[in-house]
Amino acid sequence: MDAIKAARELGKAIQADERYIEYNKAKLANDADKELQDLIGEFNLKRQQVGLEMSKSPEEQNKERLDEANKEMQRLYTLIMSNEHMADYTMAKQGMDKLVSEVNSIISLCVNGEDPDTCDYTACTGSCATCGGCG
Repeated sequence: MDAIKAARELGKAIQADERYIEYNKAKLANDADKELQDLIGEFNLKRQQVGLEMSKSPEEQNKERLDEANKEMQRLYTLIMSNEHMADYTMAKQGMDKLVSEVNSIISLCVNGEDPDTCDYTACTGSCATCGGCG
């Protein structure tokens, strides 16, 4: 089997994995939640306002407006993160991220000569700063 065909088979296996199924289900629920999407839109607008104010020189910044915008951004963030669909999505995304990290670790270890059947992908701490294993 060539590498590209194997990658396609891996893609199929990932899409059949329970973590992918849960992630996709949570993503669809998030996207369908109009209230959540409105909150995310408001948050992004407020974040842009904060960014614009921060891009001004210190003398031109309106500290009161900046403080208010930051407080509103925090309020919106809290509402978003307390939404049931966002909580489900966050948990499902963590599972999906772990799966992708494990797959990437195995591929990286194999590219560096490790045995595909025995290489230990769980040894990865997720911090590239302390690791020399990925190359």
